[in-house]
Amino acid sequence: MTDRSDDRKDVSRHILPTASNLLGLCFVIFGMIKIYSFAEMTLLDEMTAGTMVLFLSACLFSYASIRAKNKSDRYEKIADIFFLIGLVSITLVTLVIAVEIAK
Repeated sequence: MTDRSDDRKDVSRHILPTASNLLGLCFVIFGMIKIYSFAEMTLLDEMTAGTMVLFLSACLFSYASIRAKNKSDRYEKIADIFFLIGLVSITLVTLVIAVEIAK
């Protein structure tokens, strides 16, 4: 039987690369917004920038969870929350872009 803290460490090891990949995707989306002109460009800029901050925060807390001897579970929970909010946020950004393209 494995220790619960070891299982939680594995989650951080998955959040870190996934959040960093999604952060890169946000940069691509941000560049795409700048190249194409959408009607709600400032709203999309702000939403994408906010999503980038969420994924960057998830990366930082996930890394802190892996490296920390104390409070690693707390850092991992915070990373998990930022990651999940980031997923919802990137979904909303994608839906807004899809609606703008369909017009």
